Amino acid sequence: MITGSLVALATPMQDDGELDWERLQKLVDFHIQEGSDGIVAVGTTGESATLTVQEHCEVIRRVVEQVNGRIPVIAGTGGNSTQEAVLLTAEAKTLGADACLLVTPYYNKPTQEGLYLHFKTIADAVAIPQILYNVPGRTAVDMLPETVARLAGHQNIVGIKEATGILERGTQIRELCGDEFAIYSGDDATGMELMLQGANGVISVTNNLAPRKMHEMCVAALNGDRATAETINAKLDELHQKLFVEANPIPVKWALAKMGLMGEGIRLPLTPLSEGYRPILHEALKQAELI
Repeated sequence: MITGSLVALATPMQDDGELDWERLQKLVDFHIQEGSDGIVAVGTTGESATLTVQEHCEVIRRVVEQVNGRIPVIAGTGGNSTQEAVLLTAEAKTLGADACLLVTPYYNKPTQEGLYLHFKTIADAVAIPQILYNVPGRTAVDMLPETVARLAGHQNIVGIKEATGILERGTQIRELCGDEFAIYSGDDATGMELMLQGANGVISVTNNLAPRKMHEMCVAALNGDRATAETINAKLDELHQKLFVEANPIPVKWALAKMGLMGEGIRLPLTPLSEGYRPILHEALKQAELI
């Protein structure tokens, strides 16, 4: 089971939106050096929605190659087309990813039965560990714990990234799915508390900026050391909040550029962080002792 602080990696881009392969390579090494427990490549924070299929697969290939087995690589391979998700998941397996992260289909708003059949179809088709991803604030569909429990019995479905921010969801999923099913927080603001309640880690946006602190916080939380976890998390709490003043990954890419970890490139329809929010995020970076 993959545990700890897993970075939802932002994808470096040039000012014109072209992918920045040199920065990607350096970013991977930065995360390994700073203690990230795993890398999620081309998830929604990685702007998967605006990458071509060829670019998507190339990012996975290069991340796997650069990591070279040092930490786990989880490839984002979800989509609102079941067959496309099958193809991406199969390609990620071929490219050497350790696991795949599959977001619930967005925009088309499937029923709970549709969600079950979507994920079952992918899991039946590709023998690689698969992590479900529930983020109704972005997809307009909420996969209920009962549906997760139906899928948890599949040998290739090993966990869920739960990003509702509702702590009770973690408890419900654990009760229904058992201890062998991994639960990852997809909400930085409540991630510490979810781990203290028994979750296995966090797939984190904040980790892009503060991998060492996030790793140390997760170690403490997973060991049940609330006092230490709260002390570390207190410095990050403002960042957890302010990284969502505009749609992710707009704020985190601005902050990464501010820290010199990548350029300011981002793809339309996303645009650079609005001027009015920059002082707010700058202050959050200072509080987290990152600048």
